[in-house]
Amino acid sequence: MAGQGTTAVEPAHPPAAMMRVGNPVMRALLRTPAGGPLRRQFMVLRFFGRKTGRRYDIPVVAHRLDGELYALTDAPWRNNFRGGADVEVTLDGYVIRMRGQLLDAPETVAPLYARAVDHFGVKRAQRMLGLKIDTPGTPTTDALAEAARRYRLSAIRLTVRTLHRSSAPGSQLLHEL
Repeated sequence: MAGQGTTAVEPAHPPAAMMRVGNPVMRALLRTPAGGPLRRQFMVLRFFGRKTGRRYDIPVVAHRLDGELYALTDAPWRNNFRGGADVEVTLDGYVIRMRGQLLDAPETVAPLYARAVDHFGVKRAQRMLGLKIDTPGTPTTDALAEAARRYRLSAIRLTVRTLHRSSAPGSQLLHEL
């Protein structure tokens, strides 16, 4: 149970200095065989800023939920996917052209976070989702919806833009989602 004056779920990100060092290492690992099993668990999103045109290469956890691929985040870069945006996803050694759509309605986002917590377990979910979870089990959907409202937790749904043939690189990977 959340204590008096605290919430059941709140952001708990690694220090910024750690991210500045870790992200370039993760980007490099995820693009080569040296990444090993990490390449199936994490992905790199390459997209361009809506207003600045700046290129982003963001390593994130690949959440496979109900046969779809998501990035769960509260980071400001997520706003580039408002209204939809093209993105190249590097996952398991493949680069796949996809379309990212920002989902930020708390009632839509909360069940996705709940499924991710169930998948990882509470302890590991805290690291994989960048959250502090102050409940013994998966937080309720209401608690997650409140956290989504309060901390702008969101999801980016990633869907395949074009895949012309079933033998196209990455097609088997997508069927496994």
